[in-house]
Amino acid sequence: MNIKPKISILVSFIFLIISTGLFGQNGEEGNFKSISIKGMSGAHIYSGEKLNDKVNYGYFAMDIRFAWHPSQDNAWTRDTGFSSYGIGFYTANVGDPQVFGNPTALYGFANFFLSKSTRRNVLEISPALGLTYHLQPYNAETNPTQDALGARMAVYFNVHFGAAYKLTREMDILYGIDFTHYSNGRTFTPNYGLNLFGFNAGMRYNFNLLQKKIDADPYTTNVVPARFERPERPASTKNDFSNSIDLYGAIGTVQNEENAGTDLRYGTFTVVLDYRHYFNRMHGVTGGLDYFFDNSLASNYPDTADRYILAAHAGYDFMFWRLAIRAQMGTYLTDDRGKGNFFIRPAIQYDFSKRFFAQLGLKTKNGAAADWIEFGVGWRPF
Repeated sequence: MNIKPKISILVSFIFLIISTGLFGQNGEEGNFKSISIKGMSGAHIYSGEKLNDKVNYGYFAMDIRFAWHPSQDNAWTRDTGFSSYGIGFYTANVGDPQVFGNPTALYGFANFFLSKSTRRNVLEISPALGLTYHLQPYNAETNPTQDALGARMAVYFNVHFGAAYKLTREMDILYGIDFTHYSNGRTFTPNYGLNLFGFNAGMRYNFNLLQKKIDADPYTTNVVPARFERPERPASTKNDFSNSIDLYGAIGTVQNEENAGTDLRYGTFTVVLDYRHYFNRMHGVTGGLDYFFDNSLASNYPDTADRYILAAHAGYDFMFWRLAIRAQMGTYLTDDRGKGNFFIRPAIQYDFSKRFFAQLGLKTKNGAAADWIEFGVGWRPF
């Protein structure tokens, strides 16, 4: 395995961390940051057909994160309880590099604290989203058994649940469980995806950039707090409005299994009409109608009019700042065109304003199998 590209990327990532750390905004108590490193190991949750003997040995990974810990009162800190956020670098050995490649990822993350900051052991949950690259995709001649990934790049998703134990003034011991997923969303085939579940452990170093301004002497006893003591999060406040109507349109591109390894692909189109009820600024529920047009059905449905599907869905929204993490489940009102009885739509939404938003989601088929990735924008007229 050639590690030189990974070393160069890692060095670039470290310099990016250092440079971005210099431009953070100072609060009254300081400019709080942290750097963490974790080792990760576990097993594959594999749903494909040809790689069973290749995934039996599990995986090993390293994860490095740089985080900002906000200390000022603003929309983010009020909505999230002063959650931290940042950028991360991930590299893994998931099996034979000739089959899987050397997965490497860059991503953004948020870290939500589930315990009071006064506790020695603080529970945390941290979702992350980014891009995985250095993958070895399917090739009919050189990599015919690769049915998990059809491209050299894929979406990277990870969620960590665990705790941080305050070991010293600056150092935390990290431990927990995590789930990692790489997928092309049927943008390229084959696309069973890679699913990794396991344990992780590591260390986190907390520091305050204000220390350099107060006293840069390495032997000084004149020190500022190394970490921000979060105030207790208040109860979520009411949203500005209790209900809304959302109109959303999205496009996508897919590839059929029989076209794996080629450039032949098809367009998709989605229109969604949603009713959303807001319990408060953090929690909401939705229900609505879907119109799907899938041009990849052309081989089985020559008539263009037969490539549309109508559906209905319901879901839950977890909202903070300008973001919403959405989970929806739906069923088809017309013929399902071989896509199964129900579909799932995990998505992330970003509000440009109260009226306009962008959304990135994954529409599934036959339960949890990827159907296509939806890239879209929406309008909230009411």
